[in-house]
Amino acid sequence: MNIVLIGMSGAGKSTLGLLLAQALKMDFVDTDLVIEQQEDRLLQDIMDQDGIDHFMAVEEAVLSKLQLNNCMISTGGSAIYSEQAMKALKQNGLVLYLHVSFEEISRRLTNIATRGIVMKNALSLKDVYEERLPLYIKYSDHKIDCSNRDVEQCVREILQVVESKRSM
Repeated sequence: MNIVLIGMSGAGKSTLGLLLAQALKMDFVDTDLVIEQQEDRLLQDIMDQDGIDHFMAVEEAVLSKLQLNNCMISTGGSAIYSEQAMKALKQNGLVLYLHVSFEEISRRLTNIATRGIVMKNALSLKDVYEERLPLYIKYSDHKIDCSNRDVEQCVREILQVVESKRSM
């Protein structure tokens, strides 16, 4: 079984994913890096040069075709825009939503213009946050509240959730 982390950019998916992969003796895959390697350019460059729609099509194709087992998978924040991709990830995975308050996300994201965040129709970060929130909840098997908590607390809670799901 894979463990799939979803949530906003800045929620800690990559940081927590690496630590969790080590603790659970799993491989770690950051899908943003997979996309960058496939396209041979940064996420922001893909969006700037080819547009958001092209980026989202590439992201959907990459996520839908992943053939992984026993991996900790950190997705891009926009993965939840593709029902096809999310169905593929859920087939062999436990999907955990790392929830962080908007205030904390906005504090963490100091590089919005270069971070490769899908922001359609000139939406504000707050608009994107509010648009994505119900999708994160829809596709997740469990919500982990990471607001105002340190990395160790989040890792402990996620490990408890994973162990309870594995013993079912």
